[in-house]
Amino acid sequence: MRLERLLQSQGFGSRKACRLRIEAGDVRVNGAPCLDPQAEFDTAGLTFEIDGETWAYAEHVYLALHKPAGFECTHQPQHHRSVYALLSPPLVRRGVQSVGRLDADTTGLLLFSDDGRFIHAMASPKRCVAKHYRAILKHAFDETLPKQLLAGVSLTGEPTPLAALSAQQIDAYTLALSIDQGKYHQVKRMVAAAGNRVEALHRVGFGALSLEEGSLSALAPGDCCHLGENHLALLGYRH
Repeated sequence: MRLERLLQSQGFGSRKACRLRIEAGDVRVNGAPCLDPQAEFDTAGLTFEIDGETWAYAEHVYLALHKPAGFECTHQPQHHRSVYALLSPPLVRRGVQSVGRLDADTTGLLLFSDDGRFIHAMASPKRCVAKHYRAILKHAFDETLPKQLLAGVSLTGEPTPLAALSAQQIDAYTLALSIDQGKYHQVKRMVAAAGNRVEALHRVGFGALSLEEGSLSALAPGDCCHLGENHLALLGYRH
């Protein structure tokens, strides 16, 4: 692939802008400077450096973000900053999108990619990928709460009751809940339908990928990282 086109595909601007940066000497490829925008490179295992930062070429990117509170999952936020402000500009320019959304006040694991097939696979109701949450409740825990959530609760606008995959008490005010749907405000609405209220919500994991285990356990709020093949395997996804 020609270098100027390669850089464009990775989110570093228009082809003209990439060409100018190459001719200005701003780009190194596999550790060596390159001033020729038309130079051809094999993308397999290729790395390049711009502004002192090293990048690895990737046909598609897969990201995990530890979302903090106070960010909206949209490019055009209404009341808070956009969650895309937490990603580096090249990732945003190459068109990554979030897999579903988290409310502005909800924290936890949020996935991004520019691979439409991956986004569909993770978000599709037919795939039933589990999402795992910790909910802080307004009222002290009632032993009937998990029973209601597991049996299914009726929500306005839904033709049939929605049931949790799992629901269990952590402490007097904390509920661990897993669902495999992705309805609007689903966890909050389910808990409300069962007679309580969610005061704070945190998504712990997605499929078998968790913020509490493995390499993602070190991911601080506001930070993101690239997902490797081992992470995608935990999500049950193959290229």
